[in-house]
Amino acid sequence: MGAHRNRETDVRNVDRAEQFRDALLTALTAVADPDRAAGQQAYMRSEMPFHGVTVPDVRKIVRGIVARDPIPDATVWQAVVLALWRQAGHREERYGAIDVLNHPRHRAWLTPGRIDLIEELVVTGAWWDFVDAVASHGAGAMLANHPAETAAILRCWAVDSDIWKRRTAILAQLRRKAAIDRQLLVDVIEPSIGETEFFLRKAIGWALREVSRTDPDFVVEFVTENADRLSPLSKREALKILLRRGVIRDIPGNN
Repeated sequence: MGAHRNRETDVRNVDRAEQFRDALLTALTAVADPDRAAGQQAYMRSEMPFHGVTVPDVRKIVRGIVARDPIPDATVWQAVVLALWRQAGHREERYGAIDVLNHPRHRAWLTPGRIDLIEELVVTGAWWDFVDAVASHGAGAMLANHPAETAAILRCWAVDSDIWKRRTAILAQLRRKAAIDRQLLVDVIEPSIGETEFFLRKAIGWALREVSRTDPDFVVEFVTENADRLSPLSKREALKILLRRGVIRDIPGNN
């Protein structure tokens, strides 16, 4: 009886996922712009082609589908995300998967038990346009929902050999503002502070720059104490807002 019920559930999830995918593909095709698509693909250095639909328009399409036919539970939600992601023929379909993942109605479903879902998108996406949205919204919401468990995962990711998991760990608190866990941020930056990888250096600076909006003293102190270890790129990004506002006059260690 249990196995039969599980099969019925699996079929239901697949059907709902395919319905959502069909609706998304229909909407994307209707507004596709081949000229824009060529430029998008060149800019993103993507092997996967584009439909030529802007990110805000993809988000609007996804939110319209969810509003008309809400996803009923977390298992269907995960099935929809994975179907859109794994079967994508164009990059916007993966943007759609991320928008389903990050939709405000679905935030409660972002629990540590579904970290494998986040991990698949990060590792197989392996480029900033995918990873940054998953990190700042998906992983960020998971951290807000379950701080202790998610922080432990992010600390493990911060020492992973995969640079995109490291970047996710560093960027997961981008939207936390005053609620940021400063010790967690330090812990996830530390393993990558001496790395030459551009995407890690940029992530460190970006994460610190966001903190500077609410806690400039923390950022100035951190950059000053680690001036010889942080890359010029990380320091420049971290202090960009404070330099523009005149809070500081120069970048420590760059003289």
